[in-house]
Amino acid sequence: MKHFSSLALCLILGFCATALAQTPLPTQRIRGEVVAVDGLQLKVKSRSGESLTIKLSENYVVTAVAKADMASVKPGVFVGTASMPQPDGTLKALEVLVFPEAMRGTGEGHYAWDLKPGSMMTNATITAVAPVTQSGGHQMTLKYKDGEKTILVPDDAPIVTFEPGDRALLVPGAHFLLTATAQPDGSLTATRVAVGKNGLVPPM
Repeated sequence: MKHFSSLALCLILGFCATALAQTPLPTQRIRGEVVAVDGLQLKVKSRSGESLTIKLSENYVVTAVAKADMASVKPGVFVGTASMPQPDGTLKALEVLVFPEAMRGTGEGHYAWDLKPGSMMTNATITAVAPVTQSGGHQMTLKYKDGEKTILVPDDAPIVTFEPGDRALLVPGAHFLLTATAQPDGSLTATRVAVGKNGLVPPM
């Protein structure tokens, strides 16, 4: 009986250890400005003013965020748009990211976002775009795997796209967006960094 109890305990502990090992580490989006780059140590100031150090992976990738325009927002294009729900139940875009074709399907869906309190993110394919004469801007109809949204894009909403980038973009003063993984020791790591091109602040 004692042997059985010991075996059972080992199995339980082993199962718990496996479950813990399979639990994904928490992540967080960080937006801000590059302070310095020291090897793989990226020192930044977040948009909230916090000074952080993020360890980049050996093979980290830099993507450039470049300006685009409304001409690239057209039916068939896959986009990501952060929006704010309006009092009347409609959605108003805070920005539009035109994904390169190779990134079609990235993060597809409609879900909460952290650009502003209460903001949402919709990554979907545009099925229709039409000008809105009474208020200005354009109305996008977006279709994703399990739903559809109509979003107003004001004339002043920033429109951007991703371009291939290189590590030379990571210079002091550059504006960036990344998703960091919080390690058990409290440190932050990242494998990708999106950097604004020519001083652009990534609006996502």
